[in-house]
Amino acid sequence: MGLPKIEMPLFETKLFSTGKIVKFRPFTVKEEKILLIAQEANDVDQTLLAIRQIISNCVYDLDVEQLPMFDMEYLMLQLRAKSVNNVITFNITDPDTQKPVEIELDLDTINLTLDDRHSKEITIKDDMHLMMRYPRINEVSLFKGYEGDEVNTLFNIMISCIDCVVVGDTISRMEDFTPQEIQDFVESFPGSVVEELKLFFETVPVLRYEAKYINANGDEKTLVLEGMETFFI
Repeated sequence: MGLPKIEMPLFETKLFSTGKIVKFRPFTVKEEKILLIAQEANDVDQTLLAIRQIISNCVYDLDVEQLPMFDMEYLMLQLRAKSVNNVITFNITDPDTQKPVEIELDLDTINLTLDDRHSKEITIKDDMHLMMRYPRINEVSLFKGYEGDEVNTLFNIMISCIDCVVVGDTISRMEDFTPQEIQDFVESFPGSVVEELKLFFETVPVLRYEAKYINANGDEKTLVLEGMETFFI
């Protein structure tokens, strides 16, 4: 007689980027192990690999490689909430007193933060626009070293995230052009376009959580967590 099969409950949630309803199951010991290894490694590449693998294992009928990062982060929070519970308790060191403070994070209160300045449409000139898409998990590594090599990094990111070019009623998909054609096109942008592209990436929607606490001096403080910080504590 074989070992019994453990049936897992199914849950549903909606993706921010598309409004699509997806089904998922909770973590098993297998996914918990993947998560723990990523937490101990404290490495961006290892973290991204863990996210990709866990979501692929637990979420049904979904192409993980096509998801923007904020959708992946949201799915990870949903998985954590349904697999364990929706509350995470952890300690931080208050920067003013250098004393530990216990923080309670309710995953159900984490929201997607939207910046009013954000737009996926970038104007090149009156009748020509770029339509952007959000960075996917395989492109997040491009953000490494942004501060040290801003020009080349931003150039690589914007090339990878241009979805199409709209000129009047004509739409040209970037996938239909060679890397050299795209590079030559991007290098011809006026300087104002670069500033708009920077703003697009700086204001990409992000999961955000603010926790109020009182430190040992009696001062009210605010802890802000964004993105992957919220589930790799």
